[in-house]
Amino acid sequence: MTDQLSALPDGYEISTDAARLDAGLVHQWLSTDSYWAMGRTRAKHDAAIAGSLNFGVYESVSGVQVGYARVVTDLATFAWLCDVYIDRSVRGKGFGTTLAIAVRDHLEPFGLGRILLATGDAHGVYAKVGFQPLEKPGDWMALRSS
Repeated sequence: MTDQLSALPDGYEISTDAARLDAGLVHQWLSTDSYWAMGRTRAKHDAAIAGSLNFGVYESVSGVQVGYARVVTDLATFAWLCDVYIDRSVRGKGFGTTLAIAVRDHLEPFGLGRILLATGDAHGVYAKVGFQPLEKPGDWMALRSS
């Protein structure tokens, strides 16, 4: 699926190669500058990376990472998009939308029945990609540990 919103600025690329991830940088971003993963330990973060499909946004020449997203999925019926983060130095340039489109397009061939995410502040970004509020939020439940 091609999307006119999906173009990264020149000199940037998206990759699912986990070997390219700067796990230390991503951990720093998430554990110190996100409302959803504040204080996450490095061990927990590394385990999350190991159990997920990971997407990185990189400067093409230097290889410096400027964005991240991960997907928890069985690649058959369901996926959960989470930990989407764009470095403050490149925010406002469409990286978040482009990364969400790349995730959507990467998952499309698997014919998943549902891709979910939770956001407290980026509804507009995800709406551009096709995400919508739950039709019946009262049907959903969660089991949380303290």
